[in-house]
Amino acid sequence: MSAMLGDLPIWNLADLYSSPTGTDLDADIKRADADAVAFARDYEGMIAGLDGKALGGAIARYEALSDLMGRVGSYASLYYAQDMADPERGRFSQNVSEKLTDISSKLIFFGLEVKRLEDADIAGKMKAPELAMYAPWLRDLRAFRPHTLSDELEKALHEKYVVGRAAWSRLFDETIARLRYPFRNEVLSEAQVLDKLSNKDPGVRKDAAKTFGKVQGDNIAVFSLITNTLAKDKEIEDRWRKFARPQSSMNLANVVEDEVVDALQASVKAAYPRLAHRYYKLKAKWFGVKAMPYWDRNAPLPEHDDRTIPWAEAEKIVLDAYGAFSPELAAVGKKFFGTGWIDAPARPGKSPGAFAHPTVPSAHPYLLLNYQGKVRDVMTLAHELGHGVHQVLAAKQGALMADTPLTLAETASVFGEMLTFQSLLKTAPDKATRKAMLAGKVEDMLNTVVRQIAFYDFESRVHAARREGELTPDAIGEIWMAVQTESLGPAFTYDDEYKYYWSYIGHFIHSPFYVYAYAFGDCLVNSLYAAYQAKPEGFQAKYLDMLKAGGVKRHKELLAPFGLDASDPAFWDKGLGVISGFVDELEKL
Repeated sequence: MSAMLGDLPIWNLADLYSSPTGTDLDADIKRADADAVAFARDYEGMIAGLDGKALGGAIARYEALSDLMGRVGSYASLYYAQDMADPERGRFSQNVSEKLTDISSKLIFFGLEVKRLEDADIAGKMKAPELAMYAPWLRDLRAFRPHTLSDELEKALHEKYVVGRAAWSRLFDETIARLRYPFRNEVLSEAQVLDKLSNKDPGVRKDAAKTFGKVQGDNIAVFSLITNTLAKDKEIEDRWRKFARPQSSMNLANVVEDEVVDALQASVKAAYPRLAHRYYKLKAKWFGVKAMPYWDRNAPLPEHDDRTIPWAEAEKIVLDAYGAFSPELAAVGKKFFGTGWIDAPARPGKSPGAFAHPTVPSAHPYLLLNYQGKVRDVMTLAHELGHGVHQVLAAKQGALMADTPLTLAETASVFGEMLTFQSLLKTAPDKATRKAMLAGKVEDMLNTVVRQIAFYDFESRVHAARREGELTPDAIGEIWMAVQTESLGPAFTYDDEYKYYWSYIGHFIHSPFYVYAYAFGDCLVNSLYAAYQAKPEGFQAKYLDMLKAGGVKRHKELLAPFGLDASDPAFWDKGLGVISGFVDELEKL
């Protein structure tokens, strides 16, 4: 297989540090600690008395420290992601994490004192340009003011994090990384066995699904314990912080109102019948059955393009698609290739799935893929490259304001996928290939919108039920089956082991209630792409400006130039209409 894919790139982490034992890494950890001590000495207990210029100077120092510590933390986490089954890498990552927690605990006072300033006081200080430039950061930090605890409690929660939530997350990661799935005469990793679920051979799909479900079931006690513990931990902290709902803290961090997320969820759930139910009924008909086994959800159509796409061709496909839209976008994308910014091969122990890690503005992002040469893998490259390009463009906003709220973080990635898909669709040689490509795109969109809202619904139900007491693995499995059957519709049959399929989804563990961001991003991009098709002139410049803004503007301000408003329920129906339109076209084909 590797010969067919060509040379796959791996990370060059030396752009961050020479090695885990390097003197450069050790020096930066010592420098961060010394800078934190000096910062606390200069400012602790004195923030209220600073004028605007001095407070701006303090934030600039804090930002430089954030960049330095972010660089150290990024290196440890990326080094660990390369082989999570290696205990030495796990130990290194944990030790760095503990050191950074110790250092950052010296800085907690700063955010707390800034949050305690009165609005009128901040407004007066904001007349100084040195402080005014940090207005978006102050706005987002101070949004948490009603949910902030005493200094002692905040410090205790911060210091206990590494042996609390972070330790449970690590247990999840290492358990998943070490699991092996017996498949015929092979033993596969999670990424490798899940890849078989889109194999064209129904026997391969069935065997992969069965072994995956069995191994997850054999380990379900551990996954249930992790889930129960983290849900309870969240409920305790939410109660102390006076968050009304389990979702509210994530929404506040995402700079999006609860009502906007509720409107998105309601719109998608109402659309289940005309999207997922209708499409999968059509797919069952193509397969000549009334109902399909669950492992055929991502089965390719007989007309499916199942060739293996070498890495060099994938690079060209994606960069050409980006370039046809905007040469500037493609030029940024090109920086990722041949530079050690991407780690592409699938290998045992490596972090499963795919991600783009922004690191810090003074460095550059890194992309992780598990590239196996499928069309879907090319789309994943287009997706993660979109994140990477976004992170490069937003870097000029600095360490405190480059990060985009999660609701907009999926915009560039999904837009990159859409550009690549439309480009591939134009080159479809015949009607059968076009049908298979459209079906593949619809399935990706259903996985992004319907599946992720079903995940969000699953989390909401699990967290609500956990408030009444600990949940058995069977109870969690019942919630999973309920949301799956409701979202996917009557076109599927499920075997017993499918009730364990919730247990491998890392977002539930690492960032509860993150998943709606995918649906938010997909519907948003559908509306954006429709606006681009309707009026292409001037669109690229506005789009690039949106990416360059990073976390400086909120979704209302960012979407206004395109005439879009996410707080309008009709906005979501417009985005869902694009998926529905693709299903219409498939029905005609």
